[in-house]
Amino acid sequence: MATADVIAAVREGWSIAIRAGSKPHRFIRVWAVVVHGRVFVRSWSLRPRGWYRTLLVEPSGVVRVDRKELSFRAARVRGEPVKAAVDRAYLRKYARPDEARYARDLCGPRSRATTTELILDLGPDRGRYRAPRARAARA
Repeated sequence: MATADVIAAVREGWSIAIRAGSKPHRFIRVWAVVVHGRVFVRSWSLRPRGWYRTLLVEPSGVVRVDRKELSFRAARVRGEPVKAAVDRAYLRKYARPDEARYARDLCGPRSRATTTELILDLGPDRGRYRAPRARAARA
């Protein structure tokens, strides 16, 4: 699966499945968004033994996208502009009446603090996927 296919599947799909850390357990469905070609997730429940807390201790795992399993490395997001873009992506993607309440919760302070980028490993033939950073404009 090519990089563009994976990103498109996350962007167009309703959710993805992740298994956080290296210990065997079931995959958990989470809502994911794509911003500037990068994949982001947030925790809604913040359970003590949930996927987000596992990633804080062991920032890696496996994501299932379109029946394909890919390794990932998790990176916490601290930048306000990125968090704001992720807010907009959640509100736009999950705008149906039955989803909107949860999308708004995911944009609240508690869930917003859990914003995590999933840096996907697309295999040795393609190298690690990492969206290019925007270049600063020259004055």
